[in-house]
Amino acid sequence: MCNFMGRIAVLADDVISQIAAGEVVERPASVAKELIENALDAGAKNIHIEAVNGGQKTLRISDDGSGILTDEVPLAVTRHATSKLRSADDLQTIHTLGFRGEALSSIAAVSQFSLETRHRDEEIGMQIRIDGGKIVANKPIGAPAGTVISVNNLFYNVPARLKFLKSENTEKRQITNIVQNYAMAYPSVRFVLSQDGREQFRSPGSGQLGDVVVKVLGLDYFKEMLEVGSNDPIRGVGGEVSVEGFVSQPSLHRKDRTRITLFVNGRAVQDSGLTYAVTQAYHTLIEKGRNPYAVLMITVPPDFVDVNVHPTKAEVRFQDTSAVFSAVQRAVRQGVLGYKQASRHDYGQFRQDDKGWSLPYDRQRQMDMELPLNDSDALPRVNSYGTNDPTAIPDGLGRPEKPRTLPLLRVVGQVGASYIVAEGPAGMYLIDQNAAHTRVVYQELKDLYHQQDELPHHQLDSQTIDLSVHDSQILEKHLEILETVGFNLEPFGSNTYLIRSVPTSLVSGDANTHLWQILERLAEKPKDILETLLICIAERSAIKSGQILNTDDMRSLIQKLERCPDPHNSPTGQSTFIHMSAQELEREFTRSNR
Repeated sequence: MCNFMGRIAVLADDVISQIAAGEVVERPASVAKELIENALDAGAKNIHIEAVNGGQKTLRISDDGSGILTDEVPLAVTRHATSKLRSADDLQTIHTLGFRGEALSSIAAVSQFSLETRHRDEEIGMQIRIDGGKIVANKPIGAPAGTVISVNNLFYNVPARLKFLKSENTEKRQITNIVQNYAMAYPSVRFVLSQDGREQFRSPGSGQLGDVVVKVLGLDYFKEMLEVGSNDPIRGVGGEVSVEGFVSQPSLHRKDRTRITLFVNGRAVQDSGLTYAVTQAYHTLIEKGRNPYAVLMITVPPDFVDVNVHPTKAEVRFQDTSAVFSAVQRAVRQGVLGYKQASRHDYGQFRQDDKGWSLPYDRQRQMDMELPLNDSDALPRVNSYGTNDPTAIPDGLGRPEKPRTLPLLRVVGQVGASYIVAEGPAGMYLIDQNAAHTRVVYQELKDLYHQQDELPHHQLDSQTIDLSVHDSQILEKHLEILETVGFNLEPFGSNTYLIRSVPTSLVSGDANTHLWQILERLAEKPKDILETLLICIAERSAIKSGQILNTDDMRSLIQKLERCPDPHNSPTGQSTFIHMSAQELEREFTRSNR
């Protein structure tokens, strides 16, 4: 190991500035965050953000806040210069988003920086330009009240940091997330975000959180959200904790936790404990491994929370963590259960026990019997794209198109409206109807696609879907391949699309819900897009657990499964059946009789 030890020396000012900048400025989104916070602290009511090339080439923030006094402009870009605190004691009661006095100097040290400002009480403004931390111009100008900051060629003088930036799309997405978070935290402020000359997001500035959530998530998602609020705040060691905002109904959930957004006193925070409190509030209400949507505003006394934990101010520390956890969990749980109790038309037949909300078994069976399978649910016709059945054994000489991969099975019955009991030469088979049908449908879709390079589609009457900016970007990226699998979509305004058609196998369901689920899968950046789409369509169109099937339906499903290339697993890897040989059954009964 090289042991290089030179003489101790004081670092040059430019080196110190670049090291300090690394703590605050990690990427273009970090710049956007710091400058937006300054604008909000200045009392801005309108904030315009413009980004080019993911913010690396240009990031411009304009606001109509109070502006900076002429004689204080040079001081504003000096390290540790701030108007927001005077002593260490002030750190105990922070009321502003910024307070360190590092943002402007750190940004200016690693970019070509320009600040134009006029204080609302002055008639003349000032412009200061800084190149890599060195002031190159400082002059009076005419300007409207407020501040405009332009950050160009970020990290141009720090190549080590520049090469660690993510792709342009990733950086754009990060900026969008920052802007949307602050738009939700400050609904009375109008935010406008433009990227590469195209407007991506605009908040109404109405003062209503719900209006902003509609813009962030899209109207269709917002319809599945519930408003929550703790009317009786929890009192902790240092004061009261209140929670309000929106959470999703149990029917709306996703794989990851990226749609759980938390704010503490108007500051977006990352706190795994509070995120866990939200997910725990849905215990027994949504399946394991799925997570809700949430936008929650947590309010605590300023001296109850320490925001001086990390230079990015994204982490906080509470005086009484358990009180905050309890307040969040209780507010969310009450909101979700209150919705269930209030919506008696939809949930009046449900009962609550130690396992959560469920229908009594006899009522479930009665409901299933009252709703016979319609044409779109009948298994012999699901995903049948032609009159020829490739699984049938032809008359006369010849081999079937699909050779048998399982022995001939005889249907015995159905257990729990989820499993098919069948008998074969080698013993008993207990078949998971959902996993088995997913395998069958996936194989049919895959074969058909490779034959025609597309899937049949069903034309819809004009139907629109409102998406978030993030989902809209994902959709635009995959429009071409989505069309080959049956989704025909046309832009219809900002982040709104017309759904012209859907895959034939999804015609019986809700087109918007199908599309949301597919976009969620695509957001995970799968390696094989087509494979992911085919699997998702198969899952969405397969029969579900809990659906009672008649004998013909069960027989048709098993006949198709018997000729799948891989009948043992669904395309997601789930086992399609459990096999017990006659000898194993005999051993079980022999063992139980001892």
